[in-house]
Amino acid sequence: MLKARLPARLTPLAASFGLRPFYGDIHNHCGLSYGHGSLEDALARARQQLDFVSVTGHAHWPDMPVDQPEVAHIVAFHVEGFARLARLWPGHFATLRRFHQDGTFTVFPGYEIHSFRHGDYTILYKDLASREMVLADSPAELLAGLSARYPGTAMAFPHHIGYRQSARGVNWASLDPRLSPVVEIISMHGCSETSLTERPFLHSMGPSDGRSTLRHGLALGHVFGVIGNTDHHSGHPGSYGHGRTCLYAPENTAAALWDSLWSRRTNALTGDCSHLFMAAGDTIQGGILPPGDHELRIETVGGSFIDTIDVIRSGRLAARITPELQPAPITPSAEGLETILVLELGWGARGKSHRWTGRLALQGGEILAVEPRLRGVEIVSPLEGEAQASEPDRIAANRHTLAFTILARANPNNMTPAMQAVALRVRLSDYAAIRAELDGQHLQIDVPRLQEGALSGNLGGIDSPAFRFHPLPRPHQWQWQGAVPLPGFVTGETVYLRMRQANGQSSWTSPIFCRTRA
Repeated sequence: MLKARLPARLTPLAASFGLRPFYGDIHNHCGLSYGHGSLEDALARARQQLDFVSVTGHAHWPDMPVDQPEVAHIVAFHVEGFARLARLWPGHFATLRRFHQDGTFTVFPGYEIHSFRHGDYTILYKDLASREMVLADSPAELLAGLSARYPGTAMAFPHHIGYRQSARGVNWASLDPRLSPVVEIISMHGCSETSLTERPFLHSMGPSDGRSTLRHGLALGHVFGVIGNTDHHSGHPGSYGHGRTCLYAPENTAAALWDSLWSRRTNALTGDCSHLFMAAGDTIQGGILPPGDHELRIETVGGSFIDTIDVIRSGRLAARITPELQPAPITPSAEGLETILVLELGWGARGKSHRWTGRLALQGGEILAVEPRLRGVEIVSPLEGEAQASEPDRIAANRHTLAFTILARANPNNMTPAMQAVALRVRLSDYAAIRAELDGQHLQIDVPRLQEGALSGNLGGIDSPAFRFHPLPRPHQWQWQGAVPLPGFVTGETVYLRMRQANGQSSWTSPIFCRTRA
């Protein structure tokens, strides 16, 4: 039940292609190089809420600014981190193998190379066979080295592409599809879809640049899929809201997921494990479509209320779907209300934390799936603090009850959320009620109250830890299926989908590309 993904009845279009969505994070960091937390803790946290993971080591920076005294502190921790990874790399494969679980949790090895000139790249290996790191000064040299030593078993993708070229953003001229089938467009650094987004680049490295965006790369004629990852540095892969990757594959195995990456059957997500899928004939996201008149079939299941589903054709908004105004749920509720129940925990006085112990019980309903939405500590540089060890969060559920022990830290400011949450996909009868016990407080909440709006409370007075139950969406508010015309699709064009949710989370599909097939 924990991490139970969407069934075929909620994903009929994807299921017709023999595909299911799987969710992971293949670019994040811990104390394996520079970063915080142990590799073991990072993998345990990943296994709690993800289907696949790669924990990334920092390995190489050929044009590191060693001659600039003002950044000597940055150079120092990079040099130390590279040396640490070099020492730990051979032995870390045994740890990866210990956490890997065939069919349920897939682990890939990975490391990272920085570059002012070419942008930063994450290198990923296909399986857990022990391999050495191949270090190179450019994507061309990296491709040559990987092809020579490990043919068919490695790829690399540029990340935080939105920084300007020469400032560790993407260099479109050196992007090679033989090395990089996908690019990372969302992470803790920000969103690289377009020049202006709801998630701007705020890191000390600087702002994003319009010529380093997804939109610009597509306009140049590049063919690539999109992914999202956290780039989290506190040993917490999948840290909620920072970025995640969705792969459409027939099963959760290294071979199947690897094939999905190379086939660009990918989505970039910010947080919720949402489903956003499109097909034109027998071509789905990431595929190549011949010129002509087509119809784009769309299927989406959100993690909250869906605000809009946008069809972006060749850099312009071609259609906007608002499910509230154009209701078309995939599975209208015939036997009770199927909905998403979210409990959020946190708040309180800044600098404080609270370990919540609680239990939810459904009266007149059942739990169908449990999705943890857990965040890690907001630390990026090793100069910002030490890893904060804590007991692991515990979440357990059956058909009618959820029990948990979760540490939630107070929000560090009025703009950075640190709340923890658990989302339940549930089916509720007309007379259903939610009984909650939260650190000794007892509540009984009926369904109409949460259909009206969110319900919140504190454990004590002002500045005490608080909780919130999100409002319950009706099926047409978190599901949509339908089609839009795609007339006169000509060679060189692209089309992709973007979904925005009322809770601030978003997702993007890889594009479909129009090319003349030989």
